Amino acid sequence: MGFNCGIVGLPNVGKSTLFNALTQTASAEAANYPFCTIEPNTGRVAVPDMRLLALAELASSKTILPTHLEFVDIAGLVSGASKGEGLGNQFLANIREVDAIAHVLRCFDDSEIAHVDGDVDPLRDATTVETELMLADIDSLERRMTALVKKSRGGDKEAKSDLVLMEKLFAHLSEGQPARSTTGLTGEEIMRLPLLQLLTAKPVLYVCNVSESDASTGNAYCKLIADKAVTEGAACVIVSAAIESEIAQLDEADKIGFLYELGLEEPGLARLIRAGYSLLDLVTFFTAGPKEARAWTVAAGSSAPEAAGVIHTDFQRGFIRAETISFDDYIACKGESGARDAGKLRIEGADYKVVDGDVFHFRFNV
Repeated sequence: MGFNCGIVGLPNVGKSTLFNALTQTASAEAANYPFCTIEPNTGRVAVPDMRLLALAELASSKTILPTHLEFVDIAGLVSGASKGEGLGNQFLANIREVDAIAHVLRCFDDSEIAHVDGDVDPLRDATTVETELMLADIDSLERRMTALVKKSRGGDKEAKSDLVLMEKLFAHLSEGQPARSTTGLTGEEIMRLPLLQLLTAKPVLYVCNVSESDASTGNAYCKLIADKAVTEGAACVIVSAAIESEIAQLDEADKIGFLYELGLEEPGLARLIRAGYSLLDLVTFFTAGPKEARAWTVAAGSSAPEAAGVIHTDFQRGFIRAETISFDDYIACKGESGARDAGKLRIEGADYKVVDGDVFHFRFNV
């Protein structure tokens, strides 16, 4: 099961530098001119989770395998992208394919790095990108609504219900608001919304890219974006791409000392990855044994058989039960046998919904 987060923003805000640090590669050329990223670069990154280490220690696991999240570095966008300006058409096509958007905003001053609009203003930059996405959504809805009008007049019930939903979204977008904040939708309409593949319906994480000196506390630019995120129900993290780029080149021992000198408890990328994971509404479950301790990802609300299917389709097809221990009980009882003796191991059936931190042993028969 793949979950991905597209890294977007204006040119020269630090997207590719951040992506390279995330993936610890130099695959994305971080050049100081617009459109240096044309084809999207994709990288899988491990999701930091200290729980996995604790489980591995108790289970005496030989191998530790974290769960992963995919990040996609998408070409810088400029005004007019919705009409194909710059690399607009490619940008919009690529962003349609991701599950969520990590919007990188320049929150630092540096005369040596050009800004496409001449000066630093993250609120304006955020509006520029959002406006282009809204214009693209409006254009998409207009074209589809025209086709649906004829069908709905002919008595097509599905076309009629789709048209009602699109009209609500169109009105909201026309007021300068993203589709994800549309109110007054029925439960069925909320379920159908993702099928429309609207760009502004995707959840958003604002990434404030700051200078090294502002990495621990942020700055006035970050405060503006944090306030914007609160009003929109979006998430916001502060990261210094320059620092993360340096950290990516260090070994584990040197990383700790480097972070301490900067007054940081952990790399900003760890916060970014966790925020992306949360943004996608994902939960983690674990399997642990002598061979390996492993973290797995499922969407929130997934059933036990669906979780089993992430490991192998046979597990889902022949699902019998899930022997389940919560992470806290696993640690408190010092492992599976202790949890079993303490009566903390539960037998869950096919209708059980996965809770973040569940440690599973699936029983199946095919």
